[in-house]
Amino acid sequence: MRAILKRLLQAVVVLLGVTLAVFVLLRIVPGDPIATMMGEHADKAVIERMTHEFGLDQPLHIQFLTYIQGVLAGDFGTSYALGRPVSSLIGTAFGNTLVLTILSALFAWVMGIVCGVVSALRKNSIVDRLFMGVSLLGVSMPVFMIAMIMQYVFAYHLHWVPIAGVSEWSDYLLPAIALGWSSAGSIARLVRSSLLEVKQQEYIDTARAKGLRQKAILLHHALRNTMLPVVTLMALQFSSLLSGAVITETIFSINGIGRLSVLAIAKRDVPLLQGCTLLCTIIVIAGNLVADSLYAVLDPRVREEVR
Repeated sequence: MRAILKRLLQAVVVLLGVTLAVFVLLRIVPGDPIATMMGEHADKAVIERMTHEFGLDQPLHIQFLTYIQGVLAGDFGTSYALGRPVSSLIGTAFGNTLVLTILSALFAWVMGIVCGVVSALRKNSIVDRLFMGVSLLGVSMPVFMIAMIMQYVFAYHLHWVPIAGVSEWSDYLLPAIALGWSSAGSIARLVRSSLLEVKQQEYIDTARAKGLRQKAILLHHALRNTMLPVVTLMALQFSSLLSGAVITETIFSINGIGRLSVLAIAKRDVPLLQGCTLLCTIIVIAGNLVADSLYAVLDPRVREEVR
């Protein structure tokens, strides 16, 4: 419990530091966000009036304290470009990003574990080389390239799925596979290498001496210890998928957090970009906390260390 409280305190400090850094950086970038929003032909008096209404003419520390007070009250400000509360925009977009992330994580976890186990069972076989080659391809290729290739083949050429946009859950499958392929490759390679390493342990030799079959040894004895680092990676991957779907959502025109962030950058929409960045930071921090907690639950040695 003490270790968890310590990590929570560290998370609060990190979150506050990231919020301050983003707040300052967005305001020292050259250019006036209000003038950018209004256009080059906007009246100067209108720009000054809106600058005062949004509080951008106040000292920087006053703006930051006002922003923190609003965040603690659930108010992330109002979008300059869309004229709507940032919390409302993020709430609507987060649902789409969450569905995409859950499907991509399930694909990555299932395919990664299955391919890793099969490759370990059939070491140096054609199946092993095929699975590891595909996983290496997923790890090596950028997400945008995987997404565009799959979009061209399955949406444009074969017409199996819509080329862009989502109207039902099945429309998320292609973007989810594109987003989760790299994670699946990482998991598959980690499962394979961990299983092959565990096979060299003494308790595995004892199981062989008892006459157990090779598959039974790997699946019932070795896989449990193998899953310790894999579960940690899976927890971290989920947070990274949830906060890093910018490219996939943009390519497939999914109205999620990623696409909302791109819009905020293009429009110089400071409140919206701050809200998206803050949400992504919270997700990454939460993912790290979950990973640490899961590792301590699964490995008794870690529990002893953190006491």
